[in-house]
Amino acid sequence: MYRILFALLWLITLLPLRVLYLLSDFLYPILYYVVGYRKNVVRGNVEKSFPDKTEKERLLIERRFYRFFCDLFVETLKQLHFSPAEMSRRITFGNVNLVLEQYNRGKSIMLMTSHYANWEWISSMSMYLPADKALHPIYKRLTNKGSDLLMNKLRSKYGGTNIEKNNLLRTMLRMKSKGQLGALGMVSDQTPIRKFQFCLEFLNQKTPMLTGTEELAKKFDYPVFYAKLTRVKRGYYHCDLIPISMEPKETAEYEITEKYMRELEKQIQDTPHLWLWTHKRWKYVR
Repeated sequence: MYRILFALLWLITLLPLRVLYLLSDFLYPILYYVVGYRKNVVRGNVEKSFPDKTEKERLLIERRFYRFFCDLFVETLKQLHFSPAEMSRRITFGNVNLVLEQYNRGKSIMLMTSHYANWEWISSMSMYLPADKALHPIYKRLTNKGSDLLMNKLRSKYGGTNIEKNNLLRTMLRMKSKGQLGALGMVSDQTPIRKFQFCLEFLNQKTPMLTGTEELAKKFDYPVFYAKLTRVKRGYYHCDLIPISMEPKETAEYEITEKYMRELEKQIQDTPHLWLWTHKRWKYVR
């Protein structure tokens, strides 16, 4: 079944991206007005995050989000056919030299990413790193085997190896013992399990936080960067690598996590429709 689905997607995504955007435009009213995919979740999240905005302003964010969500779908699948040259046109990276400086110091780095803009394309950062020091996306295995295989294929297309989160610590210890370096990409804005350690005010709500990236950075003394992703225009992005902590062992408890969340919060407040509002981010609160 996976091979049939993959072959179908492969054929569809042979179309130019400008044509796939027509498909996105067609899907938007179906997803939003007909299916209403997770509309109650999106509406509730936006309302609580922006209580000072008018209902009209919040509805505008909602509709713009669903338009972008459809773009995100076709952009991610189009990656199946993007050559390295085409991908380097579509997303550029700033401050990569700061990561290379840490490699020269003999240190790997932790890269904190978010469900913001087209986060899947960040995996192409490996093209700007030494082949043996690529970006390794950390992921949670998907329940659907076909979807899991597809996403693994996309995330490893430009170099780097995906690391399942349950194998992360073991992999980091092995890399350290062998003197191997790399960038470990962590999607850090997800909802933690019910037993969480840290909660902060984020988008006007008490928000439980994942602290695993900070804990690992301190344990291994690996510098932490934030992948600040912006949408330049339709189909084009830029990612700045913003230092969060160059000396993680010297930071206060949860300082790294809070700095990351403040960077993300500012981006969401500036351009709210690019965040993944369908996620049940606040399902666990104290």
